[in-house]
Amino acid sequence: MSTIGDIKIEEYNYKLPDNKIAKYPLEKRDMSKLLFQHGTDIEERSFKELPTLLPKKSLLIFNKTKVVNARLIFKKSTGATIEIFCLEPVEPVNDFQLAYEQKSPVVWKCLVGNAKRWKSGVLELETSIAGKPVILCAEKVDQLNEGFLIRFSWDNHEVSFSEIVLHSGMVPIPPYLNRRAEEDDKKRYQTIYAEKEGSVAAPTAGLHFTNSTIANLKNKGVEIDELTLHVGAGTFKPVVSQTIEHHEMHTEKVVVPISTLKHILNKINDPIIPVGTTSMRTIESLYWMALKLKNGHKEFVVEQWDPYTLNKDNGFSSGFALEYLIAYLMENDIDEIKGETRLMIAPGYKFKFASGLITNFHQPKSTLLLLVSALIGKSWKSAYDFALSNNFRFLSYGDSCLFLPDKLVLK
Repeated sequence: MSTIGDIKIEEYNYKLPDNKIAKYPLEKRDMSKLLFQHGTDIEERSFKELPTLLPKKSLLIFNKTKVVNARLIFKKSTGATIEIFCLEPVEPVNDFQLAYEQKSPVVWKCLVGNAKRWKSGVLELETSIAGKPVILCAEKVDQLNEGFLIRFSWDNHEVSFSEIVLHSGMVPIPPYLNRRAEEDDKKRYQTIYAEKEGSVAAPTAGLHFTNSTIANLKNKGVEIDELTLHVGAGTFKPVVSQTIEHHEMHTEKVVVPISTLKHILNKINDPIIPVGTTSMRTIESLYWMALKLKNGHKEFVVEQWDPYTLNKDNGFSSGFALEYLIAYLMENDIDEIKGETRLMIAPGYKFKFASGLITNFHQPKSTLLLLVSALIGKSWKSAYDFALSNNFRFLSYGDSCLFLPDKLVLK
């Protein structure tokens, strides 16, 4: 790990003027620009052209996580505003899908804004669901290293926590937009294929896709499959240490159906292109999950430095890893992987499945920029310079990129 850990984050810095950050989305999703880089060749295209730029036998992997209204704003009787940002469920269940189905009470790990003004006591927030008033209460249970455990309860026991956040919460748009969420964000900060509730940030590479684009992809012979990674607030956490060795990746929940494993295995010799860094980290995590299972681990968990510290098995190919996972699931009568990943993909990482990437532009000195560099090398700087010089829009609501390394032959 020493070589990877010694990477200086300053080498992945660039000047991003505020006027280059897209504060609002385009009216039409697929009208965004597309920076197309094949090898070291860079050109400006339109996202609508994506079906003509991908190899016909490509397999695209979408992340079907759904952004939830995770920001809850309470007001104390003193007038102080307390913001509670729901991160992940703790009680009575820690599975995201089941957690949103729960009735009162529930306990979640949360960030608390203006916490110094909330020493103790119960906060209350009144809302209306199906025409009936509902009072949501929040109470501190414990303080953690990062955040708090908060118990939520409400006075209508027929209402689920999903309904509570839907009607009481706000869309957690990225902090760098420097504005409050608006009504249009509820729709636009969500992919059209979002299905599984659990993210506090959108997998933004998918925001450009329309039903028309997906239909055109399929007509061109491009195949599509889906998995889930619930994006956590840590996705916005910058690398503040001089080298990445001291940066701690956040844990994110992943769900991968056995049908998706089989599809990827069937396409193992064709281009596999994740839509977004979340999809890339998920499919790459599969290899390390399989290797750890083979070595005696009992859970689907990938730690930050696993690819750089685990003893490698030269006979353990990418295809064999998928076969191993599929066999394990079938033997144990399990229909999907439910696990966690903290995978750090940085320059020097050897990709096991991904052969290209569809993504947005990322913040300076971020782990997402390290991931892009791991795929296309130092040419990331040329790509970003090109984008800055040609009025591309940056970050979550900005334009898109299609990165295809030299080894990928277009057909």
